Amino acid sequence: MDLNSLIEALGEKTTVTLAGLSIGILFGIFAQRSRFCLRSAVVEFWNRDGCSKLAVWLFAFSSAVIATQFFITQGWLDVSQARQLAARGSLSGALIGGLLFGVGMILARGCSSRMLVLAANGNLRALLAGLIFAVASQASLTGLLSPLRTAISGWLTVDGGTTRDLLAALHLGNLGGLVFGLAWLAAAIHFARRSKLTRREWIGASGVGLMVALAWLITYRIGTQSFEIIPVQSLSFTGPSADVLMLVLSPPGQPWDFNIGLVPGVVLGSFLAALWGRELKLEGFKDGHGMRRYMAGAVLMGFGGMLAGGCAVGAGVSGAAIFALTAWISLIGMWAGAGLTNALIDRPAPQKNSATPEMNVADPAIQP
Repeated sequence: MDLNSLIEALGEKTTVTLAGLSIGILFGIFAQRSRFCLRSAVVEFWNRDGCSKLAVWLFAFSSAVIATQFFITQGWLDVSQARQLAARGSLSGALIGGLLFGVGMILARGCSSRMLVLAANGNLRALLAGLIFAVASQASLTGLLSPLRTAISGWLTVDGGTTRDLLAALHLGNLGGLVFGLAWLAAAIHFARRSKLTRREWIGASGVGLMVALAWLITYRIGTQSFEIIPVQSLSFTGPSADVLMLVLSPPGQPWDFNIGLVPGVVLGSFLAALWGRELKLEGFKDGHGMRRYMAGAVLMGFGGMLAGGCAVGAGVSGAAIFALTAWISLIGMWAGAGLTNALIDRPAPQKNSATPEMNVADPAIQP
C-alpha cells in the first residue's frame, strides 16, 4: 500500500486523521446494522437465552483475530511496537478495570461503542451515558481519578515485549493465532446457524472485526512512511472519547490523529446506517432511577476502561487480536463482571406456573 502521495499532499497528521474518520464511518455502519454489543452477548450467554447476539460478537471477534494475524504472517503488519505489547503493562489494572467495565456495561445497558452508535440514532440515554463516560475517562487519565488509577495499576505489573505477547510466551507463533481465530469463526458459524442469524447481522459483525484489523494495518503503514511518529494502533473508545471531549471543550485540545477522526466517524456512520434503515428515533429516560443507573454505569466504564487500557473494543477485540496478555485479562474480567452484575441485578426471577402468567417487561433502556 503506497501512501506516499497522500501523505505528501495532506501531511501525516491529516492523513492518519482521515484514516480514522473513514474506518470510523465503516465501523459505525457495520456496528449499527449488526447490533454489535458485548453487553448483549454476555447477557445472552449467562442467561442461556438464545445465541444470536453471541454469534454476532464471535463473528466480529474471530474476523479481527483472523485478519490481523493474516496481515502479520504476510509481513504486511508489525505490532511489536504497539502500546499493548511494547509498553510495561498492569495485570492488576487489567483485571480490576475489566471487572469494573463489565459492571458498568450492565448498569448502562451497553458498552462504550454501543452507546456511541445508539446516540447517533437518537437515543438520549446513550448520549448522556456517553458524555459521562468521556468525562470519567478524562478524569481517570489526568484528573481527579488519576491518582487512584495510578495506584491500582502499580500493584502488579508486567514488562513489555515477549512477556506481554501470549503467542510468544506460549510458543504458538502467528500461525497459531490464525488457527485460534479460525476455531472461533467455526463457533460463530455454529451459533449463527442455531439462531438463524440474518445475512445483515453476520456480514455487519464480520465488518466490525475487519475494521479492527484494517486500523492496525493502516496506522502501521502510515507510520512506516512518515517522518513523524505515528503510533500503530487500532480501535478503542476510552482514550479517543476523552480526546474528542477535550477538543470540543478546550480547543485545539489534542493534536489531530487517528483517535480524533475515529469517534466522529463512528457517529456519522451509525447515523447514516440508521437513516437508511429508517431507524432514527428519539428516546429518553422514563424515571430518575434509570438515569442514576446509567450515570453510575458510565462512570464505572470510564474509569474501568482507562484502568484496563481499553474498552470492550479496545481491549476486548483490538488488544485480544494481537494476543496482548493484559487485553485478554481485561476481556475475561469484562465477561465475569458483567455476568455477575447481570445475575445480581437484572436476571429475571423464575416465574411461577399459572394459567395467566405475568409478562416480564424488561427495562427498555439501551436495547441492542
